[in-house]
Amino acid sequence: MRLPALLPLLLLTPLLPAHAAAAVPAPGERFTHHDWTLACDNTRTCRAAGYQNDDEGGNAPVSVLLTRRAGPNQPVSAELMLGQYDDTTFPAGLTLQINGVALGALVYNREDGSATLTAPQVATLLAALKRDSHIDVIGNDGQRWVLSDRGASAVLLKMDALQGRLGTPGALMRKGTAAESSVLPALPVPVVTLGKAVATRPADAALAHSPALRAALAAATSPDDCEALGPGEGLVEGEAPQEMTVSRLSASKLLVSVGCWRAAYNTGDGYWVVNDHAPYAPVLVTTLGGDDDGRTITSASKGRGLGDCWYTAAWSWDGTRFVPTAESSTGLCRLVAAGGAWEMPTLITRVQE
Repeated sequence: MRLPALLPLLLLTPLLPAHAAAAVPAPGERFTHHDWTLACDNTRTCRAAGYQNDDEGGNAPVSVLLTRRAGPNQPVSAELMLGQYDDTTFPAGLTLQINGVALGALVYNREDGSATLTAPQVATLLAALKRDSHIDVIGNDGQRWVLSDRGASAVLLKMDALQGRLGTPGALMRKGTAAESSVLPALPVPVVTLGKAVATRPADAALAHSPALRAALAAATSPDDCEALGPGEGLVEGEAPQEMTVSRLSASKLLVSVGCWRAAYNTGDGYWVVNDHAPYAPVLVTTLGGDDDGRTITSASKGRGLGDCWYTAAWSWDGTRFVPTAESSTGLCRLVAAGGAWEMPTLITRVQE
């Protein structure tokens, strides 16, 4: 049985034919420590999110997102989101207070409980996150949200390392005198051109009922990846086997999908590229699929049943193979917002016709 806890790891390792790996942009990295998490994408832009201390009961949900692009002399921006998973009455105004010192009003949108920090507020926050600090967001009605600093220094150090800033004046944690020009540059957004759309033929759809094709998929796929493959196998005991869906990709290749697994609050469909006649030689794209439009496969999985954190991914057909074109999470599961608080990608691309 597929365990939802494995989803973050699986999304970081899209399944591709070995020969395709070298041509595909590698995703960035994730790192989490206590109440802070980091996602750096393949362009080297990094996003770090901090939350309330979840080990102490009674702390109102809140999150801050720090974003820094790659390259020398890049500033850090900061956004804030008040918890809104449950019905919440937002105050008319918000102020930021660190270690008892008021830092002024936040630029605040009462409609959605979001705010941005000014440059001086960001600088003071970053300095506070290097050491034990008490960070409060205070409403004019007396409501209070406490942002945790647990794990922040480790996450900021990791951000510096991944962007090549350690030892430079612009480092957040370990400043030095190395030239800013030594900081790693931003990488371009990869461009993926979709293969031409091809109409599915009647004979293709008929293969959805082919025992030989199903057997080929089962032979090429671990039962741990697709427990519903094989004759007489359903996702739940007593259910009929999952039906296959077949669509055409090119003059000689087809896309085949079948429901592979079902967990408490997630399901996963398997997708394979196959020859349009035997031997089918299936190549697995993913068993985390949820939907497709014939040329792009998408995946969306809850981190837990409450739906306050999600993991998403996409694979696109370039005319030869499916390549990963998107990979992201919404941050930690902290009841900040239904659907998650932030978009924290590790892989971004520009997909074009």
